[in-house]
Amino acid sequence: MSISPTHAPRAATAIVGEPEVVEDAATAESSVAWRQLKDAATALQAVQAQDGSVPEPSDHAEARTLVEAIVSAIRALTPAFPHDAEYLGASAHDFARWADGGFGVPDFLDSLNAFQPQLHRVDGLRHLVVFPMYTQNGSRNRFVEALIVEVIWPEFIAQLEAGDYGNKLFVSLRLVDFTPGYDTNSAVLFPETVAMREIPTFTWGAIFQDREAARYRRVVRAASEITKLELPEDAARMLDDQELAERTFVMWDIIHDRTHMRGDLPFDPFMIKQRMPYFLYSLEELRCDLTAFRESVAIQRRLREQDDLTAAEQEMLAHAGLVQYAVIFDRIFRFAITGSRVRNYDGLGGQLLFAWLHQRGVLHWTDTSLAFDWADVPDAVVALGDAIDELYWRSIDRPKTAHWLAAYELVRGVLTPAPASAWARGLPDEILAGPTKGYTDAVLDDEFPLSMFYEALEKKMRPVIASTAGIRAEDA
Repeated sequence: MSISPTHAPRAATAIVGEPEVVEDAATAESSVAWRQLKDAATALQAVQAQDGSVPEPSDHAEARTLVEAIVSAIRALTPAFPHDAEYLGASAHDFARWADGGFGVPDFLDSLNAFQPQLHRVDGLRHLVVFPMYTQNGSRNRFVEALIVEVIWPEFIAQLEAGDYGNKLFVSLRLVDFTPGYDTNSAVLFPETVAMREIPTFTWGAIFQDREAARYRRVVRAASEITKLELPEDAARMLDDQELAERTFVMWDIIHDRTHMRGDLPFDPFMIKQRMPYFLYSLEELRCDLTAFRESVAIQRRLREQDDLTAAEQEMLAHAGLVQYAVIFDRIFRFAITGSRVRNYDGLGGQLLFAWLHQRGVLHWTDTSLAFDWADVPDAVVALGDAIDELYWRSIDRPKTAHWLAAYELVRGVLTPAPASAWARGLPDEILAGPTKGYTDAVLDDEFPLSMFYEALEKKMRPVIASTAGIRAEDA
C-alpha cells in the first residue's frame, strides 16, 4: 500500500539516535541505520513543499531533528558502500548546509556531482542513494527520497557495451528498498530530477529493470490469458523467470537509450526540451524501441551462424530473441493502455505497432483470439522502424512544421484519427502560416483514440495495470 507524503509519520523522537555502523551492503536494508534513514526521510516529506523547501518556521525544529537522524544514518551506512564514500560524505554535508541555511529550496549539486554510479557497473554491487528529488511517473514533489539499489550487469551485457553498443552513461539497477516516492510507477533514477542550484553535465542515467520486468510479467501474463494468445516457449519462460526478464530488459534498454543520440535526427525532443505535438514523441520513443528490436534480430542472425559460442555469446543469443518478444508485448499490451488518454505518447506508440502488424497480416485477432505469424514478424517490425527512419532522413531537409505534418501522415496512415480532429480535416491557413504554437494547440488530447479492440482490452486489464504501481520483483 502506498504511503501518502501528507500522511507520513511526523514523530521525530522515535527515530533519533546514532545507529551502529553497518559494514555489509548485502544486509543493509535490514539494519537499524537504514530503517532510521527511511523513517526520517518519510517523516520529512510531510513538512516539505513541492520545491523541497520547509516553508513553515514552526516546522524547522522538527526538520532539523529529522535531518540529523538522516545524516547519522548515512554515516553509519557509509562503510557498507565504500565505492560511494565520497558521495555519501558530500550528501551529509549538503543536508547540514540545507538545515543551517534555514531549509530553503535544497541544493544537492555537490553530492550529485560526487555520485558516479556509471563508474561502478559491477553485477550485484549496491548503492545507497539519498536526494531531494521528484520521481518520474510518480510525484513532481522534490521530496527527500532514499533508496538502496543493486547493479544488474551480467557479462554478456558488459560485452555488448564494450563492443558495438557502447553507452557509458547507462546504469541498470534493481530496487532493494525505497521511500514512498518510489512506491509508484517510477522505474528510473535520473540526475535531472534532483534539486540543485545549476544544471551540470549529466554523466549517468539509471533504469530499474527489475520493476520493468516485474510489471511486464504480470501484465503480459494477464493479457495473453484474456486474448487467448498462445505464447512461444521462450516468451512463456520469461514470464516465469524474473532474472531472465530483468536481463532481457537490460539488453533492450541499453540499445534503446543510446539510440536517442544516433541516426539521421531532424530534431532531438528529449535532449532539447521543446513543445511539439505529442505524436512526435511517440515516434521518437518507438524509433528507439524498434532499433533495439532490429539490432536484436541482427545479433540473433549473426550468432546463429557462428560455431563455438562463448558462454556470454550464448546468453547474448538467447536474450536477443527475448528482446524481440519483450518489445512487442510490452508495447501492445502495457504501453497502449497504461496512463491517461491526454497526450499519451507511449500509448500511441503501442497502438501504432499493433495496427501496423495487424494491417501487414502478421498479427491476427480472429474468433476472439490473438495470434502471430512469428516467422514473418521480425521483418514487419523492422519495416515500421525503416518507415520512421525514412521520415527522419527526409525531414532533415524540411522545415519543422512540414516535418510535423509528414509525421502526422505516417501515423494517420496506420491509425484512424478522432472524428473531430482539425489535423485530419486539414489545418486552416491561419494556423499553417502562423507560429508553431497554433499547430500544437490544434492537436487533440486524444488525437488517435483507442480502437474497439483496445477499448475492450483496457476494461479487462485496468485492475492489472493499476496493480503494478510500486511493484517489486518478488511481487510479479
